[in-house]
Parts: sequence; structure tokens; C-alpha cells
Amino acid sequence: MSCSILVTGGAGYLGSILVPELLRAGHKVTVLDNFLFKQTSLNQCVADPAFDVVRGDVRDSALVGKLLAKADLVIPLAALVGAPLCKQDPVGATSINLDAQLALVKALSPQQGVLMPITNSGYGVGETGKFCTEDTPMRPLSLYGIHKVEVEKAVLDHGNAISFRLATVFGMSPRMRLDLLVNDFTYRAVTDRFVVLFEGHFKRNYIHVRDVARTFLHGIDLFETMKGRPYNVGLSEANLSKLELCARIQAHVPDFVYLEAPVGEDPDKRDYIVSNERLEATGWRPAFPLDTGLAELVKGYRMIRNTVYSNV
Repeated sequence: MSCSILVTGGAGYLGSILVPELLRAGHKVTVLDNFLFKQTSLNQCVADPAFDVVRGDVRDSALVGKLLAKADLVIPLAALVGAPLCKQDPVGATSINLDAQLALVKALSPQQGVLMPITNSGYGVGETGKFCTEDTPMRPLSLYGIHKVEVEKAVLDHGNAISFRLATVFGMSPRMRLDLLVNDFTYRAVTDRFVVLFEGHFKRNYIHVRDVARTFLHGIDLFETMKGRPYNVGLSEANLSKLELCARIQAHVPDFVYLEAPVGEDPDKRDYIVSNERLEATGWRPAFPLDTGLAELVKGYRMIRNTVYSNV
């Protein structure tokens, strides 16, 4: 069934993959974005009469209210994404990631649905050998994670909503990000041929950006049966430590060398493994394994040589 969808931050890393897929599925899509990174990642969409784009700020409540009035569903992607960027600009992070999101949720009518991306970094530090499920207490360590956990509660209290707790995303995108862990390590492997790891035993889960887009489409199709709950979104075969990840990258870049530093700490302290069984029980399965994404990244980095593609 076709619906009218507002995507805030729709020209970003995930949005520039998701928006064309929403249009392809027959939905009408309006994107609100401030084009902070001067990206032209939605150029391919402008010929589609079902696509519209508004340059603006998600903190502009009057503008958001005007756009919400025309929407059946909202996908709020607009954010300062990642712990380092939020630490660098805590005021911006609070106003965009928390205040604007809470205001958006408050402005929704009971009939309007929302599919909210959350980070599974909210699990913080897990118990060794024990999978984090959606019932595991959230213990976020970063400002980014703290805001996301608070927004998730508000979204689920709204009722007509699905929360997706995203694993660390990887893969090529028209609005590329090099600062994500898999993307970063692979870039270093291709360009520098080495990386030094801090606390290489820390584990986390990963997911391809195209599989994240597929998850939102899946959520739209099964909205009535899935709503009201959070869902972990990750590759069940990719609960990996940084050392294990580097070994997988080395299979694609044989002269890549990685070393673990004997001293020093990783400022990102999260360390956990994640169960994705709840989402998989709805019939969803990933289509892009880790090695598929790594092969894409290696090819992509033969073209990209510019750190403008990082968020910090």
C-alpha cells in the first residue's frame, strides 16, 4: 500500500540509499535536510514526481509541522550521528538529536506512524558471552546513545511506532561516511595498509546500509504487526571483535597489517554481542553479508581519497 512519507535527514548516509528505495516501492516521499555536507546525493530522485525536497532545519518546528500535516509516516533520520561528533558539538547534539526529535514525536497525531532509527550502542558494555536482546537494560555510554535511548522511549510511548536499534552500519553510499568503524578500517587498509587497534577484543555487531534500508521497507509492509516494539537490526553472523573484523578485511586486502597497541584505551567503550532474533522472526533476513560490503568498499576506495566523507 502506497503512503506519504516524510524523511528528515533524507540526503544523508542512510537516507540517500533509503529514499530511492521508498520511491521504487511506490511511496510518495518528501525529504527535509539542511545539506550540511553540501551533498548532492539525491540528484537521481528529482525526476520522480513522487519525490519532493525541502531545504531546512529539523529544529524549525513550524516547518516540520507543515510537512507533518501531509505525512502518513515519518522516518526521522536527521541527527548529528555518532559519539565523536556529538562530543564535539554537545549543544547541537542536544537540540537536534533530543529536543527536535521529542518535539516531532509530540507533534504526531495518533494515526501517524513513525519508524525511528536508534543505535544499539545503547547496550553499552554487555556481559561476556551473553547476547543483548531487546529486553536487555539499556546502559548508554555516550551522549549520542543517551539521547537515542530517551527518544526511543518517547517514540514507543507514542504507540504507533517501530524502533530499529541499528548495529554499526557499513557499506558504500552516495553520501559516504568514512568514520564508521568498518568503513574506516577498510579505508585505512586500502590507503595506509595498516591500523593500530586499541582494545581490539571489544566486540560489536554490524549491518550493511542497504540492509538497513530494506529493514525500513519491511517495517512499512508489516507495520501493524510490528508496531509498538524495538527491534535489533544487525548481521547475526557479524558479532565480531575489532581484531576479528581486521582479519576479515585482510582477506580482501592481503598486504593490510593490523597491530594491537600494548597501551592506550579506545574512547568508545561499547563492547557487546547482539541477538537479532526478534526481527528475523518477522521474516526479515539480511541480503548483504559482511564480505559483500568489504568487497564494495575496497572498490569504492579506489575512487575516494577525501576525508570530507567523515562526519568529524
